Amino acid sequence: MGVVARATVAQGAVYLVMLDLTQGSEIRKTRPCLIVSPDEINQHLRTVIVAPMTGGGGAYPWRVPCRFRRKSGFVVVDRIRTVDRSRLTRRLGRLRAETVAAVLRTLQDMFADTGSDAGRGSMVH
Repeated sequence: MGVVARATVAQGAVYLVMLDLTQGSEIRKTRPCLIVSPDEINQHLRTVIVAPMTGGGGAYPWRVPCRFRRKSGFVVVDRIRTVDRSRLTRRLGRLRAETVAAVLRTLQDMFADTGSDAGRGSMVH
């Protein structure tokens, strides 16, 4: 299987990604993932940052609801991973711009420095 060309991978695209081999509670198997790494990074590195997508699981503040290919589910922002392009098997499409923006806001919130709660962001209620 060939490596996906650097120029073709863009933030907001959805790829089928081989996530195995995993350990513990990591998301397993080949599944759709949203590319969250910025295009500036995607153009220069052989790795990309992805957020897995799932049709199941609970609604949590760090999981962004989405609709893709007529199915409802979530972008699992709490399980982001950096993967080599060789794990990207094929491009499936794009998420709506509004959904991608919500994912990026959630990432910012997760990693925001909030003083005494440093590292916990605004996700803690």
